[in-house]
Amino acid sequence: MKPLCRLGRLSCIWMFILALIAMATHVPTSVGAADNVDYLACKNTLSCGTVNQLTYPFWGQIDNTNNRPNSCGEPNLQITCEDKNNNNGVPKFTVDSVKYRILDWDVGKQNLTVARDDYFSTSFDFCSGDFSNNTLGETILQYDDNSVVNITLLYNCSSETKPSSDQFTFVQSCNSGSVYYAEQDDNKALPYYEGCSTVIFPVSKSLASAFANSASNPITTIIQQALQSGFVLKLLPQINDKCSGCTNSGGNCGSNDGHFVCYCNDGTHSNSCSSLGSSSKWNWRLKTAIGATAAGVGIVVVFAVIICNRKRYFSLTQRRLIFEKTGESDDQNVEDFITTYGFLAPKRYSFSEVKKITNSFCDQLGKGGYGVVYKGKLSDGRLVAVKVINESKGSGEEFINEVASISRTSHVNIVSLLGFCNERNKRALIYEFMFNSSLDKFIYGNGSPTPTCNLDWNTLYQIAIGIARGLEYLHRGCGTRILHLDIKPQNILLDEDFCPKISDFGLAKICQKKESIVSILGTRGTIGYIAPEVFSRMYGGVSHKSDVYSYGMLILEMVGGRKNYESGRSNSSEMYFPDWIYKDLEQATWMMSPIQ
Repeated sequence: MKPLCRLGRLSCIWMFILALIAMATHVPTSVGAADNVDYLACKNTLSCGTVNQLTYPFWGQIDNTNNRPNSCGEPNLQITCEDKNNNNGVPKFTVDSVKYRILDWDVGKQNLTVARDDYFSTSFDFCSGDFSNNTLGETILQYDDNSVVNITLLYNCSSETKPSSDQFTFVQSCNSGSVYYAEQDDNKALPYYEGCSTVIFPVSKSLASAFANSASNPITTIIQQALQSGFVLKLLPQINDKCSGCTNSGGNCGSNDGHFVCYCNDGTHSNSCSSLGSSSKWNWRLKTAIGATAAGVGIVVVFAVIICNRKRYFSLTQRRLIFEKTGESDDQNVEDFITTYGFLAPKRYSFSEVKKITNSFCDQLGKGGYGVVYKGKLSDGRLVAVKVINESKGSGEEFINEVASISRTSHVNIVSLLGFCNERNKRALIYEFMFNSSLDKFIYGNGSPTPTCNLDWNTLYQIAIGIARGLEYLHRGCGTRILHLDIKPQNILLDEDFCPKISDFGLAKICQKKESIVSILGTRGTIGYIAPEVFSRMYGGVSHKSDVYSYGMLILEMVGGRKNYESGRSNSSEMYFPDWIYKDLEQATWMMSPIQ
């Protein structure tokens, strides 16, 4: 080492600097060129038949000059141009084996009118019995609630099954059984008939209104016309906002590994092009070169220190390792998740905005181990419930679970997450406001020893049906299966019409639909509602049936009007519902909750 040192440390350092500058000035060229290819390619639009200017979230190759690479759209929204022999072609895409044909595309509003390809035939057969529900899978599309209504079709109904004429209308008789239909009201559940099969069709509200005036045309013709006219889909609000911001800044929307990106002339950005997006590639390369050179200088300085002072090097290394072990913030876990989760995450608020929404946290709605819930109001006038998470909630696992689970859902019986806040150690979740609070307020009475219930039997029944539909959606209707693992009356919220909404997904588990058994660490849930297999694996594996067990305990509470478990009891087995019911049934003293 001594001869080398005689050459002089400065000479060595400048040699390294010159080499790094040479490398830095050549690196950006290839990177910039790759980004620019996506930027130019995603300017292209797709055309097929009468539908033109198909852009994000679609991609596909119609022909050599009519194509968009998969980086310009979402992975599961590939366009194919079919039926070219009968007409100029029809654009179609497939989601979970269900094929849709595009009837219209409003590029300005990003609205899409589609129809089921298998229901589009002019000779639609109501007696075929070959029906299936729609699915949007894990796409970034959702139904337009302002223009779409669901039609429930009962088919293969046995002769003994007679659906209520007040709700269902007879369509026709078939060899396999009769067919009936009803317009589905989100605020009122339709009864379930064991003697019939059920399928739900989304149709246009404007055409659904014609069902009531079907005297001029047979009801079969009207339903067939409604299916052929299709229904409207739109982008998820958070994706629509991001894509609008991208295009308004001069970029083109696309995706990378399933996450939204904005392709710009100066490279790829997460949301929109920078204010310098119109600058030349040379400026961008120059800035990158300067940054790389500065980093190179820092590396060379460290290298010189290593050669000249090993003792100091080891001291610095030791201090750096200590910093890495102790300086990592719990907050980083949440930030990493938000970055990875991409476009599915809802709107993010700063803590100062949360404070403004809640009027400095002046109206408290409730309090629990998770934190405190406050009433608030958004800038557009909507009332919200803001759950401020306790700072003692560890690495934010429950917070991440809540955002990840609810962001995947869109159902009338699942509470809507409107936004969240994650600012250092301050975390909050913003939900739609429920005017009637939670179910436990109505089925437990005012804490008196005599069970009371403030709801009539029909309302209780509708609530039970709504909760069941919400669970079915979580288990079977989402692109991925969601196990709630904490179903109880306190987590069932009621809106002004007593429509139930499942809430509090802090303990939820997300898994693939094909997984019948899932693995979880530790015990999740609330005593009295936990399925046996959740707290002891000797009873079997945890699955979606664990939620069904909790749902059953909840139903028993609704009927009995009493709590399943109270920790203050000296003998908790007296309050365990299955034992209580079994003893009452043995003695023929089963008592229902008195309904007010």
